[in-house]
Amino acid sequence: MNCIYFRFYFLSVVLCTLQIQAQETLPIYSDYLSDNVFLVHPSAAGIGSASKLRLTARQQWLGVPNAPSLQTISFHSRFGEETNTAYGLVLFNDKNGFHSQKGIQGTYAYHLPLTNGSRFEQLSFGLAFSFIQSQSDQRSFTGDAAVNPIIESTSYYNADFSVAYHSGGLSSYFTAKNLFLTSKNNLNITNPYEEPLNIGNYVISVGYYFGQQNFLQLEPSIMFQFREGTGERIGDFNLKVYKSLANFQIWAALSYRRNFDVGNNESATYVTPVIGLNYRNLVFSYTHTKQLNEVLFAASGFHQISIGFNVFTRQPIWNACPNINGNLRTSRNFAR
Repeated sequence: MNCIYFRFYFLSVVLCTLQIQAQETLPIYSDYLSDNVFLVHPSAAGIGSASKLRLTARQQWLGVPNAPSLQTISFHSRFGEETNTAYGLVLFNDKNGFHSQKGIQGTYAYHLPLTNGSRFEQLSFGLAFSFIQSQSDQRSFTGDAAVNPIIESTSYYNADFSVAYHSGGLSSYFTAKNLFLTSKNNLNITNPYEEPLNIGNYVISVGYYFGQQNFLQLEPSIMFQFREGTGERIGDFNLKVYKSLANFQIWAALSYRRNFDVGNNESATYVTPVIGLNYRNLVFSYTHTKQLNEVLFAASGFHQISIGFNVFTRQPIWNACPNINGNLRTSRNFAR
């Protein structure tokens, strides 16, 4: 146990002392509502009763040329069935117009059980390091002699630290993202003061799952973000509903996101319905996000499809949230 604490202490010191160029990594959408909490919080790596493989494809503003798109592949698992240590891996491709990012993120996590009784209680830690390659495709830029018609690229590093606490149906996470102090995007930037150096993003998530013996199970949750460099405050208010049938489970979620920008006459607001199906160890979901403001980038909104597979499943844990119980199909069939 002392060895584990020493490892996290050592890594924390490394994070505080490294002087390295970096930029922020994955944007935060509503993936966590599709049993993909690991994309937001590294401490979720290997946290449940199954290893999880997830694939997502997101497209914004259908019909708009060069509209933003994002694809991710993630996997996380315990190192062994009897161990408290876990690992995770994320590959992503994020494209926005002529700019794109490709990255890889590796995570190490440790889960500390706090009780041996029937009630599930656990404290978790996660540390993630990311490598990102950023590109700017200028081949179609003509008419300006100062712009070279080439693909320019550069590489960045960053890191996240995360803590999670679970007790029964309660789930809670805190993650400090983008820990390295650097400009957000130094590609083609000659003056480092043109971009803010502090791109830290602090994310808090809290949810509660209840109603295991009822006709429907409910899971209300909230998530708040604070972006230190810009002062942005973003809040998500969510409700997720589950219904278990003979061999599968259907569920739906509704999320309301608001940007609480100080001094902004019309803060950005979004509503996101999500529908999903869990069949045995297969997870499928569709997400649609609609902006509610009067001034819109496009009327078609954002669309995302997520497909997941739960592998190496173990006995589900009674009285725990669905993120812990990877094999949801059988979660109502075992004793307290």
